[in-house]
Amino acid sequence: MRLSHARARTRAAFDDPALVAHAGLVPVTALAERAGLPELLAGHVRPGGDCGVNAALKVGCLVAGMTAGADSIDDMGLLRHGAMDALFSGVRAPSTLGSHLRSYNWGNVLQLEKAGRELLARLAAQVPLLPGSDVLAFIDIDSAQKRVYGYQKEGARFGHTKIQGKSLLVKGLNVLLATICTPLSAPVIAATRLRGGNAGSSRGAGGLAARAIATAREAGCAGTIVVRMDSAYYSADVIAAVRRAGARFSVTVPANASVTAAAAAISEDAWTAIKYPHAIWDDQLSCWVSDAEVAEVPYTAFTSKKKALQVTARLIVRRVRAKGKAGEAGQGELFPAWRHHAVFTDSPFELVQAEEQHRDHAVIEQVNADLADGPLAHMPAGRFNANAAWLAIAAIAHNLTRAAGILAGRRLARARAATIRRAVIAVAARIARHGRGNVTLHLPEGWHREQEWLSLFDATCGPPAAAA
Repeated sequence: MRLSHARARTRAAFDDPALVAHAGLVPVTALAERAGLPELLAGHVRPGGDCGVNAALKVGCLVAGMTAGADSIDDMGLLRHGAMDALFSGVRAPSTLGSHLRSYNWGNVLQLEKAGRELLARLAAQVPLLPGSDVLAFIDIDSAQKRVYGYQKEGARFGHTKIQGKSLLVKGLNVLLATICTPLSAPVIAATRLRGGNAGSSRGAGGLAARAIATAREAGCAGTIVVRMDSAYYSADVIAAVRRAGARFSVTVPANASVTAAAAAISEDAWTAIKYPHAIWDDQLSCWVSDAEVAEVPYTAFTSKKKALQVTARLIVRRVRAKGKAGEAGQGELFPAWRHHAVFTDSPFELVQAEEQHRDHAVIEQVNADLADGPLAHMPAGRFNANAAWLAIAAIAHNLTRAAGILAGRRLARARAATIRRAVIAVAARIARHGRGNVTLHLPEGWHREQEWLSLFDATCGPPAAAA
């Protein structure tokens, strides 16, 4: 590609009052209003002080800004350019939005989280967010250390995180997430919690799991719910909370003496080869040829606790051939060496399916990546409660973006949040006013996602759908 004119003849000026850069905010905001976000915010969120008034309008601005890609308070200025005031009312300045966030106490943060959970249930009633949830749904729980800088971030502490595959000790705040997905859907955020940077991974995870399960039920997950977690959440209290809420659990087990003994006691004829990354299907043997095999044994966990907290369920063990250093020339392998990975679960599914479903727990990393590539690129405030509110609003924006992608069509239903923003939200348009307050949006001719944008617009700005 090259310029069609000489650079010396090209001019630029920011002087078009009829142009907007994020025309996709029109259908996304309409979707939020149809789902009742303003009413939920007005009914639940009541910060104190002069800066806490009009919470519904101000949080709505923050949600819209995050949906368009804002990752800091200053970025909220993208809501005030061109003809945005002709399309939206109640837009507030970034400084006003920052003051509003700083007026929150911890109770206000909980109110905001409650509004977000209720919004997810309403969205699921209007948009097929979780297809197949009446049969099976998964809740994934994970935490991420969000790095911060400077000395004025309340709650910032040193904690461990992985950067480029290495575990490092970094100063930051800890984000705890619970997501809901089905085998047919991308994950949405069911619950959030911001913690101090040195918080243990399992701290508060039991309560978060219970809230996520209740939210999943309200969102239509009437079938089996399996809560998937990594070894950081292998805790009697967390598993007890999951079982009390009526869900199943599937948690990675850290290596210990009892687990090692249980794996060693499995007979050789009990192992089943599984389809594993880089596995090859052998037509003659009619099986997968790989170095991964699975087996299971009954196992009782937390035997050092009182009997009410002890849990007997399935211990699913996956073993993978250990790839040692190449031996000397002419020296072969004397006996195979294996690396074992154990999963403790009460999943009702058969062995191979239950083990594969647990490995799909990694889907929550997509949500962490989407948030890090959007509103959680920074923790914008110095006050802990303001950052906790920012996290709760980021969850609302993520779920709205996911719903917009589904309404836009099949190609965007499971796309990354950044892809949905580029395709149907960050689209420039020029407005044309007509009689009686009518407005027409003129978008770029030949836009490569034209059909998806129109599908989203028709679904949110057209006549309301008939009640089921």
